[in-house]
Amino acid sequence: MIYTGMILFKMDVRLLLISLLLGLSRAQLDGNECTKASAQSCGECIQAGEKCGWCIDKDFLKQGEQKSTRCDEIEALIKKGCSEASIENPRGTVSVNKNQSLTDRTKDGVKLKPDQITQIQPQKLTLNLRSGEAQTFNLIFKRAEDYPIDLYYLMDLSYSMKDDLENVKNLGTDLMAEMQKITSDFRIGFGSFVEKTVMPYISTTPAKLLNPCTSDQNCTSPFSYKNVLSLTSQGSQFNNLVSKQQISGNLDSPEGGFDAIMQVAVCPNQIGWRNVTRLLVFSTDAGFHFAGDGKLGGIVLPNDGKCHLQDNMYTMSHYYDYPSIAHLVQKLSENNIQTIFAVTEEFQPVYQELKNLIPKSAVGTLSSDSGNVIKLIIDAYNSLSSEIILENSRLPEGVSISYISHCKNGVSDKGENGRKCSNISIGDQVMFEVAIMAKGCPSNGKSETIKIKPQGFTEEVEIVLNFICECACHKEGIPNSPVCHFGNGTLECGACRCNEGRIGRVCECSKDEVRTDDLDANCRMDNGTDICNNNGDCVCGACECKKRDNPEERYSGKFCECDNFNCDRSNNKLCGGHGRCECRKCICEANYTGSACDCSLDTSTCLASNKQICNGRGTCECGTCKCTDLKFQGPTCEICPTCPGVCTEHKDCVQCQAFGTGEKKDTCKEQCNKFILVKKKKKEELPQPNDQPYINHCKERDANDCWFFFTYATKNDSTVEVHVAEELECPSGPDIIPIVAGVVAGIVLIGLALLLIWKLLMIIHDRREFAKFEKEKMNARWDAGENPIYKSAVTTVVNPKYEGK
Repeated sequence: MIYTGMILFKMDVRLLLISLLLGLSRAQLDGNECTKASAQSCGECIQAGEKCGWCIDKDFLKQGEQKSTRCDEIEALIKKGCSEASIENPRGTVSVNKNQSLTDRTKDGVKLKPDQITQIQPQKLTLNLRSGEAQTFNLIFKRAEDYPIDLYYLMDLSYSMKDDLENVKNLGTDLMAEMQKITSDFRIGFGSFVEKTVMPYISTTPAKLLNPCTSDQNCTSPFSYKNVLSLTSQGSQFNNLVSKQQISGNLDSPEGGFDAIMQVAVCPNQIGWRNVTRLLVFSTDAGFHFAGDGKLGGIVLPNDGKCHLQDNMYTMSHYYDYPSIAHLVQKLSENNIQTIFAVTEEFQPVYQELKNLIPKSAVGTLSSDSGNVIKLIIDAYNSLSSEIILENSRLPEGVSISYISHCKNGVSDKGENGRKCSNISIGDQVMFEVAIMAKGCPSNGKSETIKIKPQGFTEEVEIVLNFICECACHKEGIPNSPVCHFGNGTLECGACRCNEGRIGRVCECSKDEVRTDDLDANCRMDNGTDICNNNGDCVCGACECKKRDNPEERYSGKFCECDNFNCDRSNNKLCGGHGRCECRKCICEANYTGSACDCSLDTSTCLASNKQICNGRGTCECGTCKCTDLKFQGPTCEICPTCPGVCTEHKDCVQCQAFGTGEKKDTCKEQCNKFILVKKKKKEELPQPNDQPYINHCKERDANDCWFFFTYATKNDSTVEVHVAEELECPSGPDIIPIVAGVVAGIVLIGLALLLIWKLLMIIHDRREFAKFEKEKMNARWDAGENPIYKSAVTTVVNPKYEGK
């Protein structure tokens, strides 16, 4: 049952997170949430989403457009012609109402009261929430020094805890001494529990009711829960009262500890809880009963979660069932009680699972005789107090909250981990960034209050939520305005908000007369058969054009005959991306023309590298060159596949003018006078690419196999200037001696290598022949004792009867 509850709890948390994420992203998945809302008033529009605005300009709507066209994203409204001053777009705000400074530390030895210590800041805020717009604020938490602590020790007094009771009798003074190291204001209390006083949990025979133990053991009567000592600062009083306690007994192994925990949580006056750190130490060596187990004893009424202590005894254990885990979690959280389960090693797994379901709880391993209880309490307290986890009260419908934590050492996190910070020491300060967002307005439209607090602490932040459900212009509305068809609506925010039963742009029709043949005739263009060109609905004798799935696309006109998406396209773009579509015709930008605005009037794209339009060999049409000289091609008519290059074309003229050689040396003056020649001594002195524009560097070979270098450049005044380097680069002849020496050396080395290889092969061959000879010599040995043709002349016969006697 414990495991099932834990799994369901975690599944609920995950489902909540998923639903929040879906709520935040649904607007993005659905596209333009403003136009999809079909808002009929400014209030409906601003609730559709944070980006939505309402145009209040009375002349904004074009013929055929619906009232909902006034609602769109701000940029879209401006593009449609609505000025920024005419757009209603209220924004949310955050204001701090109470902001006491955090308590630094006790000063001058003055002991502060609990209500004088501030650990969280600010304490109260007011948020004005616009639908879809998150409002963010920061909460700062700081653990105060010397913060008061109330500790209530709740102990299982069944018979198995007999030896544990002996060690707990001195717990008061010992624990008081240890806790003085943490706080000077410490109080301790004590309570005990056994089980419900009905069968089958205890034996109800008269003798067993007086002494549930064996006859040789003196035990007290069984009871459900008893408040032995309310919280006190007197450790000796704790010792005296606990020393007088006696062990009791019951029949089954699980105990009624949940009944006791519930009463400790819901009886603050009897227990004496203060608004300080509240610790409940639950000590047992057994399991627990929970909701439903009471049926065994005929108890079916659910636990009511109320205080039923009379004379410090729980009197309704036989009447109400055990509380459920969820019920306990709720009450412990409401009363800011942090629970420490001090249990034996045998039941560690069970209470570890229970800890996962109860916020701000810890589990410690109790020795068999509770001898380590003080160390267990101190360790558990340090563990609980070092972790800060924020929790909030129930959120109103449509409101979501998210946290981002900024903890020690620059560690930040978000999501569920954004609620908490760990390893917080006394005096450490951490910050939480909280974002609250509303989707729409609550049905009643009234303010709501939520609270945020650290788990286990009594301090909390109160947040008042006001919802922006109407625009500012709503207050200036004129009820029963004559503009709205003889007072059938309220003139509000530039449009008519119709009274009940009326519709139309100016509330000119009642819902009963919307569809009639006479009215439909006014919606047919040129006496045609199509109503509103099948692009709209005839409402009250006027066309209201349909909306497209794409909010940027819309129908318009008296008969919805126009649209802004059926114009010519270029490069798969409406009006080539250089104009707007109005009533199925492109209205082009200044530098474009054509039916699809695809013809550019800008000639900059036609300029060649010589700054001439189309290189002087074509015309610029729609930003593209049309080459008139068929030899040339390319975007600026500069490419000529069949033409020689600049260097090759002018090679002969440069050679004849500079060096008096080449094929044109005899006709140089007549054929080579189209450029100015400038001589330089070395090629390094030639102009570099950045010296003047449009320069070409050339390297050509003459008849003697020598290279000469020159540059060819066209200046802005169309003159050509050629710079030539007088110094030639001629190939040097080969060096004969190294070549011959190399060849001779190569032949000698190759000959030596061949001789060495032949010698090596011969050595290998000789060694193999010698080894073969040695092997045959060993096999050729003669043994004279075994001559196959020799027969002895002596015959030996053995007498079979001879036995060697």
